[in-house]
Amino acid sequence: MQIATFGGGCFWCTEAVFQEVKGVENVVSGYSGGDAPGHPTYREICSGLSGHAEVVQVTFDANSISYQDILVIFMTTHDPTTLNRQGADRGTQYRSVIYYHDKNQKDIAELVVKEVSQYYDNPIVTEISPLDVFYEAEKEHQDYYRNNQSQGYCTYVINPKLAKLRKLHADKLK
Repeated sequence: MQIATFGGGCFWCTEAVFQEVKGVENVVSGYSGGDAPGHPTYREICSGLSGHAEVVQVTFDANSISYQDILVIFMTTHDPTTLNRQGADRGTQYRSVIYYHDKNQKDIAELVVKEVSQYYDNPIVTEISPLDVFYEAEKEHQDYYRNNQSQGYCTYVINPKLAKLRKLHADKLK
């Protein structure tokens, strides 16, 4: 098993996407990349003052799906060209970021960003940084889409992302 950590806006969306990917064993929503001391709360993250981004940690079977494929799915199911914004979600906590766990992940992340950049009209602004620490989000943020599918945010924001995932990456889904 390997672990990938990245953020592409609201972690509810990213979590829902990767829960459908073949070879993904677990997805945990959380926070990373900030400098606030101690385990941050959702309220602190939403303030934008902690420096943390909403992220997910994806545990996957590298024999079923590669880290490179995980990143291609990530880079094509959110907008990596908008700085600190995904749709109506705005602030540094919604930045596009890949947190690498080792040099190999860093090299692959740089390669994937370069490869997918040709498909976007605007420059990619996805941050590539070493993972320092990952804080798991509160229980109510785990499995959010699965537990709240009829909620407005899920209907209007997450469902279109899942439709895009199914269209672009049907061969990689469970």
